[in-house]
Amino acid sequence: MAEQPTLTEAGACPVHWAGQDLQLLPDRALWWPAQRVLFIADLHIGKAATYRALGQPVPGGTTQQNLARLSRLIDSHRPKQIVFLGDFLHAAQAQTPDVLAALAAWRQHHREHHPDMALTLVRGNHDSRAGDPPATLDITVVDEPHLIGPYAACHHPQAHATHFVLAGHLHPSCSLRGPGRDRLRLPCFVLDTEPSGPTAPIGMAILPAFGEFTGGWPVQGAPGRRLYAVGGGGVWALPG
Repeated sequence: MAEQPTLTEAGACPVHWAGQDLQLLPDRALWWPAQRVLFIADLHIGKAATYRALGQPVPGGTTQQNLARLSRLIDSHRPKQIVFLGDFLHAAQAQTPDVLAALAAWRQHHREHHPDMALTLVRGNHDSRAGDPPATLDITVVDEPHLIGPYAACHHPQAHATHFVLAGHLHPSCSLRGPGRDRLRLPCFVLDTEPSGPTAPIGMAILPAFGEFTGGWPVQGAPGRRLYAVGGGGVWALPG
């Protein structure tokens, strides 16, 4: 029986990049239905634990929140592959017994329920300092750019001559202004459209940080740039 076409989920924003239909998800992830690949940027597992190890009083529970959100995406989309666009672990101090136990339990659960799901990590700057995830998590670790179909999966935003770049690293956010001095800052996806010329880079999109407690970098407007704000359970294409 032919596979039924995948419908856009509630709140997701459909886009067409590099000849493929994709979905920008309200959970700050990118879904490629045709290949059943989920792209996640900047998970930063153990960031709060790292701060606590340095003696700074920050709230706990963010690792469990991040893994729970990721599990909901896996259960709803049943991806064949998850590509993490860098910064899976925040730092070496993040590898506490509690964090490693939470990761091991999360991985074992999905081994049992999604045994064919592959995990790939494109090394980011925090991964270089934190070290690769434990081998028991069965995550394939690669350097950028990691080519997958028409896409170059990267951590750092960069140009690529033949592939459309999907990147993270910047934790982009945008500001919406209302009447008076009302202002709302939201995480966002950023699209830098294709420049002209036979040798020009193909284009690039920057994903918002998936992890909680990660902060955000205010994105400035630029010619050919499109922003997609995430908030209120949806993803919204902002006016140019």
